[in-house]
Amino acid sequence: MKYLQLLGAVLTSAGITTAALAQEEPAQTLFTNVNIFDGTSKTLMENASVLIEGNLIKTVSTGEISAADATVIDGGGRTLMPGLVEAHAHLMLMGPSLPVMEANTTWEDFAIHGVKMSEMYLMQGFTTVRDAGGANAGLQRAVNAGTIVGPRIYPSGAFIGTRGGHADFANFTSPVGESTNMGRLNMAQEVDSVAEVQKFGRNNFRMGASQLKFMQSGGVVSAFDPWQLLAGSQEEIEAAVQVANEYGSYVMAHSYRKEAIMTALNAGVRSIEHGFMFDCEISALMEEKGAYITTNLTAFDPGLLDIPAVNSVPASLRKAKSASAAFVDYIPNMKQCPAKRAFQTDCVGGVGDCSKQIAYEKFLNADFFDPHTALVTMTSTGGELVALSGDFMNPYPDGKLGVIEEGAYADILLVDGNPLEDFSVMGTSDKWFDGPTRPYSVETMPLIMKDGVIYKNTLN
Repeated sequence: MKYLQLLGAVLTSAGITTAALAQEEPAQTLFTNVNIFDGTSKTLMENASVLIEGNLIKTVSTGEISAADATVIDGGGRTLMPGLVEAHAHLMLMGPSLPVMEANTTWEDFAIHGVKMSEMYLMQGFTTVRDAGGANAGLQRAVNAGTIVGPRIYPSGAFIGTRGGHADFANFTSPVGESTNMGRLNMAQEVDSVAEVQKFGRNNFRMGASQLKFMQSGGVVSAFDPWQLLAGSQEEIEAAVQVANEYGSYVMAHSYRKEAIMTALNAGVRSIEHGFMFDCEISALMEEKGAYITTNLTAFDPGLLDIPAVNSVPASLRKAKSASAAFVDYIPNMKQCPAKRAFQTDCVGGVGDCSKQIAYEKFLNADFFDPHTALVTMTSTGGELVALSGDFMNPYPDGKLGVIEEGAYADILLVDGNPLEDFSVMGTSDKWFDGPTRPYSVETMPLIMKDGVIYKNTLN
């Protein structure tokens, strides 16, 4: 009793009353009458309730939960599930082409686009986005502060790549070593030695990156690089891994060819981006190394050759045709030898076009595989992947992401219907760039919560 009296006196002298302490108790929200997809299970937990306390999930139960002061939301038999995880986005890359972004785009243009992209992603059900190059910590800070609306963001800082590689955004006539727009903004950095990899990798972490992105292969719509390119020496890739290890984090590598993927994995890369020539040998090595893969499934769509950015540029069209022929075994190989695969859209362009691409990418994940595989890809696997940023660089270290379980972050969607049976409720479209304009938010997602805060609620 004397201890409690003394504590009360100390608090009072500090201007803190017991009433003030009571007001600081975290708010509670109780979801009742819901069926739960927990991020992994093949069936729903029926007739359940979930109690949120502050920004974390406190209780998940099929029994009655006592929470007298909680705000109660009757789910009406809807599916409660984790917020979605986009594991490979480019929030700042507005397009319409790399030359335009390099030569005719200011930091204001990039910033405004990033703000609108962040809002769009959250309203499409994505409560977490791993930015795969081009974004430093500015967007993340603004979202975390409540200045703008958006998902949790795991930025990579500047793309790191070689001269003439997939991170070389300089103008065609730009001399070697000349400053670039993308370099000045730390959106892309050219490296041609171990020392430069170390310098720019460390600078990315200084600028708020949670992981590093190394451009190991070429691309299709980029200017100078064949998609078959093997860019960067073994020593340079290992240097990127070394820097990431200094920060307790990891490297994600843009890798197309099998040789590139195997080199990256053996160098210590933990996340293979695209990985279009994936096969069972790669799958076995990924399991051994504890690695993940993210793949934009639109790369396997016949409509790829009809995209204006591809078919209007003869070099890009040639690259796209040869790439499509080389990547044909990805889907059967992934089915035969599954790997830890997270969701990727990889859209560069306007917000409206990216919204269409997201809906189509959702559709392809269930169409090429199945609804359960697609849901796991978009939730728990993505949550595991972003957590590789470790104890020091993970900007959200207090709970799991992509799952509904006690102690996880309260990132929650309510969905009309059962997505394990009808995946269209996730906001899909069977058309890509020629599809209809997408709604501001998925109509079959009446509620979106992130970090315990409700950003959309059309139930009432």
